[in-house]
Amino acid sequence: MWALLIILLIVWAGLAVFGFVVKGLLWLAVLGIVLFLATIVIGIVRRAGARK
Repeated sequence: MWALLIILLIVWAGLAVFGFVVKGLLWLAVLGIVLFLATIVIGIVRRAGARK
């Protein structure tokens, strides 16, 4: 489970960096950042739920 979240975080961060490098793909950078943050939130929520 955690391995999947870490892989997704790396992929989303890569998309964000690639989007900023290729300025015409700014939408890709925004998408990468949004997905990166969403993955972090999902991981935190699932971790908090597992502790209960």
